[in-house]
Amino acid sequence: MANYEILTPGIGEITEKKSRFIGSCAHVTSEEEAMAFVAAKKKEHYDARHNCWAYIVGDTSRSSDDGEPSGTAGRPMLDVMTGRGLKDAVIVVTRYFGGVLLGTGGLVRAYSDATAACIDACELIERRTGLVLTVSTDYTNVGRIQHIIAEQKLFLRDTIYEEAVKFICMVPSDMKDSIDSLITNETSGTAVLDWAPEESYTVPI
Repeated sequence: MANYEILTPGIGEITEKKSRFIGSCAHVTSEEEAMAFVAAKKKEHYDARHNCWAYIVGDTSRSSDDGEPSGTAGRPMLDVMTGRGLKDAVIVVTRYFGGVLLGTGGLVRAYSDATAACIDACELIERRTGLVLTVSTDYTNVGRIQHIIAEQKLFLRDTIYEEAVKFICMVPSDMKDSIDSLITNETSGTAVLDWAPEESYTVPI
């Protein structure tokens, strides 16, 4: 499954039988940072009935129903985050009670929908790992290299135009041999390929 991170925070709101559910999410790098976000939202929405939360940081995940019936808020929120492939993120869903009880199923649906709404309001990036490939070529091969990068959906990190042209891109490890052969064949062996070790990178989505 792909790993997605929040680039810009988002807020999404839904209404269910007169209750307002406001989802807020942000990127975090530690559990302390996640709980600080939760505390800030509780302070901001001090007059709300519930401020339920969930976070995923690295391999650790935690959630809280904050007074809602057990399993109706925090866990469903966490399930949505996991299902969306979200990593290093915290979400708080604030509920302003509208006077109508929703029941267990209604609560699960409302907290799940509010979680999805705030994720949809975010700008996300995808985190991948791949090999760093630098292709050095003369100007006659520029169009061919650009076509390969686009066709193979490689992430182009930079293009340097000097005496020769250098394309610096990220290649999934399992594509190394096929990309190597493809570029070599398309440029009749004139392009120079320099492969660097695998590293993590992000791609806008």
